[in-house]
Amino acid sequence: MYEIWIIDDEVGILESLGGILQDEGYEVKTFAFAKEALSLLSQRAPQAIFLDLWLKDMDGMEVLRTIKELHPSLPVIIISGHGTIEGAVKCIKLGAIDFIEKPFSYERVLVSLENALKLSKLEEENKELRDKLFGKIELIGNSPPIIQIREFIAKVAPTDTTVLITGESGVGKEIVARLIHQHSKRAKGPFIEVNCAAIPETLIEAELFGYEKGAFTDARTSKKGKFEQAQGGSLFLDEIGDMNLSAQAKVLRVLQEKKIERLGAQKAIEVDVRIIAATNKNLREEISKGRFREDLYYRLNVFPIHIPPLRERLEDIPLLCEAFLKELASKVGLKRITLDPAILELFKEYTWPGNVRELKNCLERLVILTNKEEITLKDLPKEIWYSLGRREHNGEDVQPWFEEKDFKRAKWLFEREFLKRKLEFYKGNISKTAKEIGLERTYLQKKLKELGLKEGEG
Repeated sequence: MYEIWIIDDEVGILESLGGILQDEGYEVKTFAFAKEALSLLSQRAPQAIFLDLWLKDMDGMEVLRTIKELHPSLPVIIISGHGTIEGAVKCIKLGAIDFIEKPFSYERVLVSLENALKLSKLEEENKELRDKLFGKIELIGNSPPIIQIREFIAKVAPTDTTVLITGESGVGKEIVARLIHQHSKRAKGPFIEVNCAAIPETLIEAELFGYEKGAFTDARTSKKGKFEQAQGGSLFLDEIGDMNLSAQAKVLRVLQEKKIERLGAQKAIEVDVRIIAATNKNLREEISKGRFREDLYYRLNVFPIHIPPLRERLEDIPLLCEAFLKELASKVGLKRITLDPAILELFKEYTWPGNVRELKNCLERLVILTNKEEITLKDLPKEIWYSLGRREHNGEDVQPWFEEKDFKRAKWLFEREFLKRKLEFYKGNISKTAKEIGLERTYLQKKLKELGLKEGEG
């Protein structure tokens, strides 16, 4: 049964409208005071609300605004004896689904309510369909940093505050950005992503701001930029640290003026967009080197969220593996896939320079190679041992750096194994190891940290 609330300070309206709705089979709850309704609304929500604009204890517009903040998709039908076109337009802009003037026809009320409930049901079905198509977005883990990031998302998402997400490649910056959008008042609006590192410098401004026909040689038609495409939603500027200074200046202007100009246009366009930016670079260092604007940094860094690398939250690995294996099992047609606990312990010894993305890729490769529901340590092929930087596989000595195609990755594997073996040889003595291999003690300590090796490991 649908539950409908009526908020009106006229007892006659509460009784008559409530009676009509009850006769139609609806469960009705009436409120003469808006504050009472809002207090209950913070705990649970009905299927629809009839709201009078003229109330004794609160301004009706403010009540509408609060309702939409608490429950953005809740249908609200305005009923008012002081209706104007201007007032109706304002209510619709604030999220009301309909505006009915008093005295009203009960038939008009019932038709409006029926349409509101149909629309609400359709939106719910669309949401379920989106979840099925795109999957549920989750920030997986129970480590203190991940718990804190979830709390940050819950606090900042309902606002329109600009957010700057920092962290190494592969830690999940896009997931955090999508969660902020998903839990915001803009969730029904578009989420537009721009990878600033993937767009050539000569094209970034056209991509962001759009262009008019004839703005440049190949501009045969006008095109909306990402800012216009994100109207009413969120724009995710990924890897903003790679954006050139000219584009940075224009983004700063948009943040200040809430307007953009297409290339070749004479008229500015107002934009209502929330900015979420992300970078794997240290922007303070980029500022000191003259590669990033300091004023833009402060505009972006209103609410910073830092995601630590996977090597600093190894306790999240079991949950991540469980989630990824569940997803992979459905892809390859297996009921479920489990990992030998020894494999999890092996994973915790590795530093995962590619972070969560590398872990997921590793598991996918492992599932494809083994095609088993239960994967044990002996099932790990050489490729996995190589990627984990281990020197033994079933008793044989391997040198994974020679198997690598990427020089940086091969160098990383070699340095890690070289220093690990030297530490083992000198029984974890940092000073002696540094002296024998010709490094300063402080540099060796820094290198060990970078490579995920603990002092004294051996």
